[in-house]
Amino acid sequence: MVVRELGGGWVEEDIEIAEPIGNEVLVELRASGLCGSDHMEMSTEVNYPPPAVLGHEIAGVVTQVGPNVTTFAVGDHVAGCLVQFCGKCEQCLSGEVGLCRNPQDTVRSEGEEPRLKDAEGKPLTQGMALGGFAQQALVHENMLVKIPEEMPFPQAAVLGCGVVTGTGAVLNAAKVQRGESVAIIGAGGVGLNAISGAVLAGATQIIVIDLNDETLETAKKFGATHVINSSKTDPVAEVKALTGGYGVKYAFDIVGIGPTARQGYDMLDRGGTLYQIGMSGNTFELASLPNIFDRKAIQGVFMGSGVPKRDIASLASLYLNGRLNLDDLVSAEIALSEINEGYAKLKDPKVNRVVITDFAN
Repeated sequence: MVVRELGGGWVEEDIEIAEPIGNEVLVELRASGLCGSDHMEMSTEVNYPPPAVLGHEIAGVVTQVGPNVTTFAVGDHVAGCLVQFCGKCEQCLSGEVGLCRNPQDTVRSEGEEPRLKDAEGKPLTQGMALGGFAQQALVHENMLVKIPEEMPFPQAAVLGCGVVTGTGAVLNAAKVQRGESVAIIGAGGVGLNAISGAVLAGATQIIVIDLNDETLETAKKFGATHVINSSKTDPVAEVKALTGGYGVKYAFDIVGIGPTARQGYDMLDRGGTLYQIGMSGNTFELASLPNIFDRKAIQGVFMGSGVPKRDIASLASLYLNGRLNLDDLVSAEIALSEINEGYAKLKDPKVNRVVITDFAN
């Protein structure tokens, strides 16, 4: 499914995919999740200009490996993640793969044959170095994780973006401890996984803020202890009231617009931190420099601030052991040709994630 022009949606085409070279792995896709980031790329060209094959929440079976691949074999079940890392620089060696200095090492150079070409032989942009809205994906081995064969592919696909981002923000970035209080602004796909992360961390109060009552009911199903509809009441005042007037130590802004970031900062207790996950790009202004005695902080979070190969494998194990709710994330399964309709489904507040599971012609 190719994006030919910004805002033009996805068009079904036959394309050519190259043979794997170096550390590349060819994957026959069995599931590919629809994420809002791909819809934004289709509409606004943030990073991946058309014509492009987008899609980055993938799971499937390895069918071929390049000559330098050491971690995968034909037949392995894998899930993908958009974090591109070389594994050799000082950031990677310190465990900060999301800050890798050489992410270009996971893609082909300009002098090499492109991974994807259209029917006329012209190069196609491979979105997020994955290109998962297709029957096959050609991916660097650093961006894949081996998963147990008993792991269902739809649930495996969502691990690599929404799940690792939401749970990782709580467990890796904030390192929430047992008995602490958190506030989560936005209860969409990522927000629900932040709730799951808070449950795994043992947080006592998990306060979830959203504009929709149906979404908030789903948040309770994932483990929210308190919910606030911010269209009906002041969420900052409500959070303060729920925490004895102090506020929370950890606030997570999943929405990523100026007003929600401002709310997240204002609902912090002294010494608290706002973790900024949403990436809409809006800003908010502080009326003055923060009071140094309050020691409040704002921290950006990218893809859960962890190590995807480690974290995705761990999350898969938690799911298989009944400790992580992924089944309720997958609200609908569609065919590859139905991407445009799938994104329309995501406008329904009762729909958490839509996953492609039918890749037949």
